[in-house]
Order: sequence, then structure tokens, then C-alpha cells
Amino acid sequence: MPNNQFRRGELYSFITGMASTAIARRLQKNFKQEGIEITIEQWSVLYHLWKKDGISQQDLCNASFRDKPSITRLVDNLEKLKLVKRVPSQTDRRSNSIMLTEAAKKLQDKTMEIASRTLNEALDGVDAADIETAKKVLQQVYDNLK
Repeated sequence: MPNNQFRRGELYSFITGMASTAIARRLQKNFKQEGIEITIEQWSVLYHLWKKDGISQQDLCNASFRDKPSITRLVDNLEKLKLVKRVPSQTDRRSNSIMLTEAAKKLQDKTMEIASRTLNEALDGVDAADIETAKKVLQQVYDNLK
């Protein structure tokens, strides 16, 4: 028998969506309180660039599960904030590498500390074994649907 006998409010997508939205809102609030004027969406792009600077916009799309127009808009806005710059690819004229600026590199430690603090706040009182189980279940759901 399938494991889909849930009441409407208990569906995975609603539960994970509500939790994700609550964390994002709190993180945005915490950034603002610390005087960091970037959106969570912009931060998520920076996060992927901190992991691997100089990737293409297409790689950013893949890493962040966003479409091309969304990434283009986010990179445009990050360029206006002088946090990234587009550098033409040496091998493909149709492609740009997205490079972090020094200003973006200086934001990394502070924003990661705020994100860690926010996540700890969100997980307060949640047993470590339950966190591992939730991660395992959500990974399996993702693997089933990718």
C-alpha cells in the first residue's frame, strides 16, 4: 500500500515548503538586523560561487535549481551591488563565468555565521537522530523524483 494516506496539511510539499519559507524569512530578518542588504536568493547564488568561483550561469542554474531568466536577473542584481562580475569564457563565446568580487568574498564568513546561527535556531530541540532521519527521507524523496 502506498505511503500517501495524509491529510491535506500533512503532505510533504506543504510541510517542507512551510519550514523552508520560515527559515528563509528568519534568515532574511537576521541578515537585515546585521546590516547585510542582500536577499536570500542573492545569498544562495553567492553560496554556490563561494563553493566554486567562476562557474557559468548554466552551472548556477543547475546548482540552485533555478531557471535561466531567474539566474540572469539575480546575477544582474549582484553585479549592480558589485558582488559579482561576468567574465567571458575563453573557450565558448556564448558563455560567461561568474566571478566573485572582493566585496562578496568579505561577506562569506559573516553570512555563513548568520546562516548557521539561524539553522541552529530552527533546529533547537530537535533530536540529532530525527534530523538524520529527516535528511535521509528527503534525500530518498528527491532521488525518487529526479
